[in-house]
Amino acid sequence: MQNNLRLFAWPEHRTLIRVLVLFVLSVAAVGGLLLSLANGAVSIPLGEVFQTIFYSNASSQNQIIWNIRLPRTLVGALVGMNLALSGAILQAIMKSPLADPHIIGVSSGAGLIGIVILILFPQCEYLLTPAAFCGAMGAALAIYVLAWKGGIRPVRIILAGVAVSAFLGAGIAGLLVFYSDRVHGALMWMVGGLSARSWPHLYSMLPYSIVGGLLALFSSRKLNILELGDEVAAGLGLSVERTRIILTAVAALLAASAVSVAGLLGFVGLVVPHAARLIIGSDYRYLIPASALLGIAVITVSDTLARTLFAPVELPVGIIMAFAGAPFFLYLLRKEP
Repeated sequence: MQNNLRLFAWPEHRTLIRVLVLFVLSVAAVGGLLLSLANGAVSIPLGEVFQTIFYSNASSQNQIIWNIRLPRTLVGALVGMNLALSGAILQAIMKSPLADPHIIGVSSGAGLIGIVILILFPQCEYLLTPAAFCGAMGAALAIYVLAWKGGIRPVRIILAGVAVSAFLGAGIAGLLVFYSDRVHGALMWMVGGLSARSWPHLYSMLPYSIVGGLLALFSSRKLNILELGDEVAAGLGLSVERTRIILTAVAALLAASAVSVAGLLGFVGLVVPHAARLIIGSDYRYLIPASALLGIAVITVSDTLARTLFAPVELPVGIIMAFAGAPFFLYLLRKEP
């Protein structure tokens, strides 16, 4: 994590450079949103997109923008932001550059609870997000306990995460076998996608996204201290283990809110924080907003590609992210000593 790309060598200009990078990432995030709104089965020029948003009318384009694309795009933006922030937090508190809510099993905990509700208790779908949070938090704590042996080491985190993920995955597979007549919706949810996401999905995850995002932003100082190592952090007066548990809960909340709406969408929490770290450095005061903005851009652009590459056939966005994320994961794995 310490080998960051230094854009310039002059410390006095570093803050200005980082602010400019955040501005560029903001432009990229807005560009991703507009790209998603303008493209699909029916292409709509950007001028007409703006006109439709600000001057509502009864045209077919109005129906496409307001009832289909706008809620889906906003849901995708929140999903990308939440997963990127969750990954950035987990990489700091678990001291592993390979930590990601999907890879280490946090998303699997949320996924198992989500599958249980979708298959066995579909009438309780309104409880999906808080229940998924409980599952994600349980998985994160299990991984942390299993990986602890006189301290935390990245290799043990990954191995414990793989074990927990495999165990939870077996539970998901068992449910799909025993309830094969109810599998279709659950299978699409497991791949990870934004198809048919609408305003109720946005409203269901918005409160969790606001709370989790603000907590992540306000925790940047503690994340910076954790990066210094447990002994140094304790010497600076930080309660290391209590801080880890609290930040694990924040990461689990962010991951669960995304999983409850978009399903088991992988690699976002791995790729985006690393890319943001290469661009802006490891200072979490800037890395947190950079990860959020880049997560918005990545998911909105990926979802646009998923909708348009093989139109009229629509791919789940999880497939696009897997194609991009798996090689990146192998690259990071090869870099690990």
